[in-house]
Amino acid sequence: MLEALKLTKRFQDRVALDALDLRVEPGEIFALLGPNGAGKTTTINLFLGFLTPDSGEARVAGTSVAADPVAARRKLAYIPEMVSLYPRFSGVENLDYFSRLGGHQRRRDELYGLLEKAGLQREAAERRVGTYSKGMRQKVGIALALATGAKALLLDEPTSGLDPAASHEFSRMLKRLAGEGVAVLMATHDLFRAREDAARVGILVGGRLVAQYSAKDVKDRDLEEIYLERISA
Repeated sequence: MLEALKLTKRFQDRVALDALDLRVEPGEIFALLGPNGAGKTTTINLFLGFLTPDSGEARVAGTSVAADPVAARRKLAYIPEMVSLYPRFSGVENLDYFSRLGGHQRRRDELYGLLEKAGLQREAAERRVGTYSKGMRQKVGIALALATGAKALLLDEPTSGLDPAASHEFSRMLKRLAGEGVAVLMATHDLFRAREDAARVGILVGGRLVAQYSAKDVKDRDLEEIYLERISA
């Protein structure tokens, strides 16, 4: 569903991403770990078509992002560290607006149903987004992924700043989406959530994917120890 083929990006004389080869299958959660500046956000921006690769290719469900970024983006949903919504609109109004932008017009009762499925109850959905916590904003983002029928979900530090209960609830929603066949690529520093949620974990250092592990590989090992060994090497 998501595929990087020798994906490379440079900023002047610095290599931000170095010949990345990566696949995320339908229904799979892939956690991309790495220190600041490792290339995680660059990877996501290349899949979104916000950046143009110097070489290699990013594909979404077989569509080349560079060749047809609009078509590729229609198959994606993106949840950044802080979901940007219109603060004077309610949650349901934001969902309605962004769904229409994506070419998906839904009845109001359907919108409420999607928000409830994402964990946002009707009373909260009718409040202005300016009153929302980060976790509530993310629920609107998840509802938007459901509303647009996204085949892949890109996440950039989704659990940063969430309390343990909100982080746990968010991981449950991710697993539910994966269970419905959505491919999830999650760039994160959260080693605990990576170990608990991901089917596979990759470690990115200096723009290079230096290691990949399956959930089985890290089940009985200390992921923090593995991570620190890899980035120090």
